[in-house]
Amino acid sequence: MQELDVVGQQSVFEHAFKHAPIGIAVVSLEGNWISVNPAVCRIFGISEEELLSLPAAGFIYADDAGVNARLMQELVEGKLHTIEIEKPFAHRGGTIWTSLHISLARSEEDGLPLYYIAQVLDITASKATELKLQESIERYTSLKKYNHDAIVSFSLDGKIINGNNMTEQLTGYRIPDLIGTSIANLIGEANLRNVLLALEDYAAAENGITHVRHKSGHEVEVLATIAPIIIHGKNVGFYLIAKDMTEQKRLIIEKEAAEKTNRAKSDFLAMMSHEIRTPMNGVIGMTDLILQTALDDEQNEYVQIIKKSGATLLAIINDILDFSKIESGKSEIVEEPFNVRTTLSDTLNVILPKTLEKNLDLRTSIEPDVPPMLMGDVTKLRQVLMNLLSNAIKFTPNGAIAVHVKCGGMERDRIRLRFSIRDTGLGVPPDKVPHLFDPFYQADYFMTRQFEGTGLGLAICKKLVHLMEGEIWHEDNGEQPGSTFVFTGKFGLLEDPAHQTQEAGAKESPYDNSLRILIAEDNEVNQMVLKKMMEKLGYNSTVVSNGADAIEAVKRMPYDIIFMDIQMPLMDGIQATKHIKDMLAGNERPYIVAVTAHALKGDRERYIAAGMDEYISKPIQMEAVAQIIRTCEDWKAVT
Repeated sequence: MQELDVVGQQSVFEHAFKHAPIGIAVVSLEGNWISVNPAVCRIFGISEEELLSLPAAGFIYADDAGVNARLMQELVEGKLHTIEIEKPFAHRGGTIWTSLHISLARSEEDGLPLYYIAQVLDITASKATELKLQESIERYTSLKKYNHDAIVSFSLDGKIINGNNMTEQLTGYRIPDLIGTSIANLIGEANLRNVLLALEDYAAAENGITHVRHKSGHEVEVLATIAPIIIHGKNVGFYLIAKDMTEQKRLIIEKEAAEKTNRAKSDFLAMMSHEIRTPMNGVIGMTDLILQTALDDEQNEYVQIIKKSGATLLAIINDILDFSKIESGKSEIVEEPFNVRTTLSDTLNVILPKTLEKNLDLRTSIEPDVPPMLMGDVTKLRQVLMNLLSNAIKFTPNGAIAVHVKCGGMERDRIRLRFSIRDTGLGVPPDKVPHLFDPFYQADYFMTRQFEGTGLGLAICKKLVHLMEGEIWHEDNGEQPGSTFVFTGKFGLLEDPAHQTQEAGAKESPYDNSLRILIAEDNEVNQMVLKKMMEKLGYNSTVVSNGADAIEAVKRMPYDIIFMDIQMPLMDGIQATKHIKDMLAGNERPYIVAVTAHALKGDRERYIAAGMDEYISKPIQMEAVAQIIRTCEDWKAVT
C-alpha cells in the first residue's frame, strides 16, 4: 500500500478536520480554544468568531465543578483515556443535547500533556427518543405501582416476570419471591394451560380464573383479565390483571341485606295498613250507618262521640303510615295542573267548622303576582296546609289565623311560592323551636299534654315540603302572641293558560237501582258494613266470603259490579279477578272494584294492572261507595 509522506498526511488530517460530521475542538490545558472545526460551530449554532470569544470550559467541562476537577485529574494521571459527558445547550432553535468525548494529547517524546481534544456529537434526536421511552416506562411503572388491581407479568413458559404492590397484598408473597416461579402456583395449572393455548380471545380463560391462591393457603375471589405482552409484533408473555372482589362482594351482600330490610319494612307497612284499616272500616262504617237511622238526642250524641273518636284514631293511623311511607321512599311528587286560590279555598272550607266552633277569625291573602294555575302535587300541598292550619286552630284558644301566599322568585321555568300561616295562639317557647320538626316530638309537653296527636304532623310537613323542593321553618311573632310557620315550594308554570284544566262540579245522575252487585269479603263486620251501605243507597247485593265463591256466583248470575276484597281465604281477589276476566268477554264482564286496607303508593296501580277497574281503600265511606257506583254506571253507558 502506498504510504503518504508527511505533507500528504497533513493534508488528509486537515481535510478530515474540516469536513468531519462530528465536531472537533482543540483546547489548551488552561481551557482556551486552540482550534475548532466547522461541525462544532454548526452543532452549537454560532459562528467560529463567536465561539472563540467564549470560554471553552463552558462547552467541554462537566457542569459540576467537583466532578469536572476529579475527571480531569484522572485524565491527566492516565487513569482515564477518555471522558464522556452528556450536556444540554441553549440553541437559537431551542435546547440541544450533545455527547462530549474528551481525550488528552501527549508528547511522543516524554508523554507530557499537550492539549485536550474534544469530539462533539449532536444527540438531540436520540435524546428525545430516550426521554419519551423513559416517560413511557415511568407511566407504566406508575400505573403498576398505584393500580388498585394486582398486575402480574409472566412469560410464555408461565414464569413470573414481575408484579406490582397490589400483587403482594393479594397473594401474600413478596415480588422478589414470586419472580421466576410459575404463575400456576397462583391460578392453577389448568388455567395457565388455557391462557397459553388461547389464540386471541381470552374470555374463556379469564372466566376460568375466579380465585387466586394466597400464601396462607386460602383463596381470594378475583375478577381476572388477561392481556398479551406484544414486543416488535411478537407475543412474548402475558399480564394477569386481578381485581380483588372481597370488598365488592361485601358491599353487594350489604346492599342486598339493605334491600331485603327495605322490602321487609314495606311488607310490614302494608300489613299494618291492612290490619289496622280493616277493623277501622267496621267502626267508622257502622257509625255512618247508625247515623242514617232514627236516633234520639242522647243516642245521636253517643254515636257522634264514637265517630269523632274513630276519625281521630284514623288520623293518627294515617299520620304514622304517611310518615312511614315517606321514610321508606314510597312517596313521590305527582304533578298536575291546579288552581292556587281554589286549593287554598278548599282547604279552608274543611277546617272552617273548627274555626267557627272556636269563634276564630280566619283571614287569607294571595298577592296579585301569584299565577292562578300552576303544575305541582296539589295533594301534598293541601296536606301541608291542612296540618299547619289544624295546628294553628288547635293551639289558638281565641283570636285570629292569617294565611298569606306570595312569590319567592323564579328559577328557570319554575316558580317558588312562599306560604305563611300566622296565629295569635299560645306560641312556642324558644327552647322548643329547634325540635319542632323532629318525629314524635310534641311542643305541648310543657303544657302537660293538653292536646292530642302523634307529634308527627310537622315532621311529615317537613318531608313533604322537601319533596316539593322547599323549606319549612318557624318564625317568632316578636311581642305579638302566637307563632308563624312558613314554607316554600317549587311549582311548574303552565305555558298556555287557555288550555289549563278547569274544575267542574260532579255530574249528577240518578241511581240505577237495577244494578246487580256482588260483595266478596271474608270479614263479617265488613260484609255487614258494605251490605248496609248498599241498602242505604237503594241497592240489593249478594255476599260471598272468598274468591272461589265469587267465581261460582258469577257463573250462576251475571253481575254489573263486584266489590272484591284483596286478601281472602281459598282464593284472593286478584286470582278471582283474573279467572272472571278470562271467563267472560266484552260487555259480560263486571266492573270489579278492589276493596283493600292496602293504602300505600303504587297499590292502586298494581290492582288496576291486575285487571281490576277501580280501587277503594278501607275504612270505606258511603260517599266513596256512591261515587264508585256512579262511575260504574258511566262505564256501563260507554261499553
